[in-house]
Amino acid sequence: MSPRPARALITGGLAVLLVIGLALLLPRLLLPGDPPAVRSDGQPALPTAPPSAPGERPRLGLHTGLPLYRPLGIDVKAMARGQGEVPWQRRALEKGHALVPLDTLSPTIGLVPGDPPVDPLEGLDRLAVIQPRALSPADNVALDEWVKAGGRLLLVLDPMLTGEYDLPLGDPRHPNSVALIPPVVERWGLQIVYDETQESGPRFASHEGGTIPLALAGEVRALRGREDGCTFAASRALARCRVGEGSVTVLADAAVFEHESLAAEAGQGSSAIGALVDYAFASGKGGDRAGKPRGGVGE
Repeated sequence: MSPRPARALITGGLAVLLVIGLALLLPRLLLPGDPPAVRSDGQPALPTAPPSAPGERPRLGLHTGLPLYRPLGIDVKAMARGQGEVPWQRRALEKGHALVPLDTLSPTIGLVPGDPPVDPLEGLDRLAVIQPRALSPADNVALDEWVKAGGRLLLVLDPMLTGEYDLPLGDPRHPNSVALIPPVVERWGLQIVYDETQESGPRFASHEGGTIPLALAGEVRALRGREDGCTFAASRALARCRVGEGSVTVLADAAVFEHESLAAEAGQGSSAIGALVDYAFASGKGGDRAGKPRGGVGE
């Protein structure tokens, strides 16, 4: 073989290696975060929410029927371009947490046949479910198991929304005006009642971490014999209960997520949403995950 063909062969080999290297590097350059991991069978692993690293904001799963993460009236293309103002509620939540938006709470099938189910709650220990659309039976089961295994949940269920949304009632993007109470709430020994004779004007109520606005709020009650392990606050519109190894904080009103002016007034310069989230995920009665449960609700 002459020297020239040898050099050509070497040059061609280097070119192939360069192309392969660029192909491997390109996803790292174009996409944020780490590239997908590879399973032992060679298939790419499906993404889950890894635990927060020391010093990072804790991850908070968010499942909601309210326009908290994306503004209403903006299409997918505009969202992809980063257009549209970030909702004020999202800014308040992201001050202390890295949000993980969730479309479902229960495991879903893999992308290709043979893949294991994808658990959206894997790697999360904090979750906010705010005025959700109807949760499926599988969602109820997944939520119950996740909480009892140590998860901390903020569950907001408003029996009568007072916010205004520029959408017709039949539009699928319109929030549920009346909360659909998931059956798992009763399983945890709780119920929400609504007084139709209450005053319609907003009011403010206090909890351990601050003040929260209420408007046509419900009342959270423990079923008979299930009061132990719960703390009630904010005119009983708020309850924090120990459930298994985890905790559930139920708020029977969503005004703090609907009315920016009321949230600002309640926060008095700080974040009323942030104070509520801190209260829901703080340690203490109904929220301490250390050790074994001691007769909390839902057991």
